[in-house]
Amino acid sequence: MKKARITTGHVSAVVALPDGLDTAAACAASRSLPGGWQLGPHGSASQVAVEVTIGAANVVADPHTVRLWLPRQAATSATLAYATYTALERVRQQQRMVTVHATALHTPAGAAVLLLGAKGSGKTTTALALAERGWLHAGDDLVVLAESDDGGLAVWPGKPTAAVRDPLQALAPKPLRDLEPFAADPAPLVWIVRLAVHPSGPAASLTSAVPLSANERLRLHEGLARYISGLPTPLTGTASAPYGPVWPLDTPACARWRTGLIAALNGHRFDYLYAPTPDAAADLLAKEAS
Repeated sequence: MKKARITTGHVSAVVALPDGLDTAAACAASRSLPGGWQLGPHGSASQVAVEVTIGAANVVADPHTVRLWLPRQAATSATLAYATYTALERVRQQQRMVTVHATALHTPAGAAVLLLGAKGSGKTTTALALAERGWLHAGDDLVVLAESDDGGLAVWPGKPTAAVRDPLQALAPKPLRDLEPFAADPAPLVWIVRLAVHPSGPAASLTSAVPLSANERLRLHEGLARYISGLPTPLTGTASAPYGPVWPLDTPACARWRTGLIAALNGHRFDYLYAPTPDAAADLLAKEAS
């Protein structure tokens, strides 16, 4: 096994990889993950946070190390990047950072706005419309939310690409596009918006979500725990049927921290936005932020 330092999702840790493992595909997947995916010298650190072994797909975690068994085809594919990113979610949350299924932008004033919503709710298309109005992209679908020493919240740059379907080719795969211009640094979080964009929807409107309802708290609990559970990451690679057990990464301390994070979100501006089109949603957001 060869030790290296992996940096992804805005944290770094020591990883042990099989000797001679081809990591070119994982490196090429860098732009599909918040904070990229890079390998470098492990330096003086000795504690291995992730250990990768070639074998039948499996995950075992002890208090310090996540051990991944990946079929060789998966270990030499982009799956290596996605699986190790997920394996480091416990490290991320121990450092008071969490991967969130959301889209983020910076307002012209430099503050971060987090767009939440289910798949197809209009997060990406609304973000593209906001960028046309002078906002700065800070991540599509995956971003990293962090708590500072003083209890403030910040959004770190997320995934810098987006899958956007041509409306005239509804059944075709969504091609990836780079989000430009894209944020290089974190920004303080000032506003959370849960989107519902649909052609049959009412005129664009905002409704305060604060104080958070029990249903909203449950949605946030599920969303903030998504990556530490490992559910989105297949271990067998994209070329075969996904194998995705619940990864045993969570800890009581991480769960308590996420509960506190939801309390902090309750102290921010948090709205529900309903709109018939992404442009209508973006117009209302831009007006409110000005």
